[in-house]
Amino acid sequence: MKRSSWIILSLLFVLVLSSAVSASNWKIGILTGTVTQNEEEFRMAEQMQAEFGADRIMISTYPDRFMQEQETTISNMLEMAADPDVKAIIMVQAVPGAVAAVDRVREFRPDILIILGAPQEDPDIIATKGNIVLNTDDLGRGYQIAEHAHSMGAEVIVHYSFPRHMSIEMLAERRRLMKERAEELGILFVDEDAPDPTSDAGVAGTQMFISEDVPRKIAQYGPNTAVFGTNCAMMEPLIAQSVAHGGLFPVQCCPSPYHALPAALGIEVPEDKKGDVPWMMEAIGEKVAELGASGRVATWPVPVNMMFIQASTYYAVDWINGEIASMNDKAALQAIMEGIAGGAVGLSEWPNTDNYYLYLSDHVVF
Repeated sequence: MKRSSWIILSLLFVLVLSSAVSASNWKIGILTGTVTQNEEEFRMAEQMQAEFGADRIMISTYPDRFMQEQETTISNMLEMAADPDVKAIIMVQAVPGAVAAVDRVREFRPDILIILGAPQEDPDIIATKGNIVLNTDDLGRGYQIAEHAHSMGAEVIVHYSFPRHMSIEMLAERRRLMKERAEELGILFVDEDAPDPTSDAGVAGTQMFISEDVPRKIAQYGPNTAVFGTNCAMMEPLIAQSVAHGGLFPVQCCPSPYHALPAALGIEVPEDKKGDVPWMMEAIGEKVAELGASGRVATWPVPVNMMFIQASTYYAVDWINGEIASMNDKAALQAIMEGIAGGAVGLSEWPNTDNYYLYLSDHVVF
């Protein structure tokens, strides 16, 4: 063999070897909220770290006051991307600041797979930033929540939110559709402004308002009053006060048996049962019955934002290992989500996009 051929073969061998070494050193960065804002997302990131190892999964958080501290969110994502071994970044929830953060990362790391879950910025813009964007189908949920509340016996729906959330297109449209369907079903729809947890009042101010207002609303409109809020920090007092005063709680903003239900109902989760969804569903059902609220509390059977983190991590691992060829493979993503859900999963797409996926599930009434 000619000397030039040996040189070419040697170079190819070095390239293959260096590629294999690079692949073996992969890392994935997961950026979530703190346990104050939404504990289950952070706990799922920890589960992924436990499954794949702390040398593989990096965890960072965005600040509770993310609206005022977007530079911190940006810095935390940039810090992950600065590690050359980081091949993918997953952000759930993709709070305001995500668009700017991704733009900064793309300036020097266009190779990174970026998956954004539960985004809170303009859908048409965020769809151009993440390789994959995951969200609950809040458009579908508008009608679904009203019909679900009606099936539970609701005569009134009280919708708690604040201007920042109502400026988010998908949340505003969900509210419009919920109100439209509620009125078609003969349900009185009541809008109630609550303090924004990112404002000076903070999470404590929001929760205090909800704790005080829900009993007032149930006293005013009667026990067949369903309460719904658009923010995670609202969920625990919404559930606790609804159950305590005989109202209806149809579903959380981010549906999940883990989201606020255990804390609101006083359920202690043993260490060996964390992440055990069947155990949690049974424990919630027993507690709801004990409190005399059977048929009046509901959720989705799969923790949505936890699924987004878990499915995104599995997708990223498969992509890094070459088992998925594309940064956006809907069929592969759907198969992963179905494996987690233990059944069929339907994904629709935000109009005029092929990477912004919307997920909708049926409810479970306890």
